Amino acid sequence: MGIILILKIIILGIVEGITEWLPISSTGHMILLDEFIKINMSKSFMTMFLVVIQLGAIMAVVVIYWKKLWPMRKNSRGNNVFDKNKIILWKKIIVACLPAAILGLLMDDFLEAEFYNYKTVAVTLILYGILFIVIENYNKRRGPRVTDVNDLSYKTAFIIGMFQVLSLIPGTSRSGSTIIGGILLGTSRTVAAEFTFFLAVPIMFGASLLKILKFGLAFTGTEIIVLVVGLITAFFTSVLAITLLLSYIKKHDFKVFGWYRIVLGILVICYFTVVGVK
Repeated sequence: MGIILILKIIILGIVEGITEWLPISSTGHMILLDEFIKINMSKSFMTMFLVVIQLGAIMAVVVIYWKKLWPMRKNSRGNNVFDKNKIILWKKIIVACLPAAILGLLMDDFLEAEFYNYKTVAVTLILYGILFIVIENYNKRRGPRVTDVNDLSYKTAFIIGMFQVLSLIPGTSRSGSTIIGGILLGTSRTVAAEFTFFLAVPIMFGASLLKILKFGLAFTGTEIIVLVVGLITAFFTSVLAITLLLSYIKKHDFKVFGWYRIVLGILVICYFTVVGVK
């Protein structure tokens, strides 16, 4: 294993850490990047790696939001007790995760075989880019009804979870679909973003576990190093990306990401049309 391989994995980790949280599709970017950064490892390992690397990004959420997500607190006697509000929040997260979790398990092989390609990525990049612009223009005429993530109702959480199902198609963006759903349902951008981050924890842990079990646990030494480097890089990049995104959306809308998606989608179509990849 050479330094070139490590550098390629670091690049993949950086791209994952950034794109996992911005509404521009991490899986779509990883599929596209794989076309340009060829890694000499088995196809089955790379298919697993491109999903499992997201665990590094998920751990960034756990670290940043530990106080909001950890369901225990100290009572007046100094004993650890369950925090009622956090238990309720976790129930809402689970309710929101159910649609994507169930359909993901049932359709994983089909989706991987039929939709993990540049055509799907390009179409979804452009389509949801347009939706972001249209929805943000519509949203200017009204204010958010929900400004605290703890005020989300179970019904709203479940509907946001239905929007998350859309992200099973590569190029859609899990964060993009749930943020769009949240904004349409009347949440503030910050609440939509935070709830999106929280949904990622069980969903991506489950998706990663599924991929690992399908691949098997007989990793080679090189595969272990590649996984560890990718996870660590994605973690530290994600911490920075989440912090910057939350700061950005306090003063700006998501339209810039819509335009980015449209431009990238067009570039993808042009590139693969020229090189002739099917």
